[in-house]
Amino acid sequence: MRLGVRDVVATVLVALIAIPYVGYLINGEMPFIKDPRGMAAIGLVLGVAAFLVMRWGEKFDGVGVAETVLAVLVLAFGVVTLFLAETAAAEVLLAVFMGSILLMLLVELADHAGVFRGAMAHR
Repeated sequence: MRLGVRDVVATVLVALIAIPYVGYLINGEMPFIKDPRGMAAIGLVLGVAAFLVMRWGEKFDGVGVAETVLAVLVLAFGVVTLFLAETAAAEVLLAVFMGSILLMLLVELADHAGVFRGAMAHR
């Protein structure tokens, strides 16, 4: 199976998270993003949008259930990151949250490319 328009849109949404995050790491802030809380909020909003774009109209099979569970865990981690943004661990939590968004995208892209279904067919 080949990747489609939804995959491109979701990848662009995740890139819209990654680009300000890299700028945030380099400068300590970006326009409209002054602290870890702002960066976590951007990650939550665009990450949820990317997930919804990727999952829209997909089958809710075994892989879909696993992807949804992973997405809920990433969302929960993002909320924790948002609430703990004023703590000493904020930067580490933010880095792990950003990495988990990228992991979610990669899992979804692998699913859409047929990687998981191919592995299931060989069992």
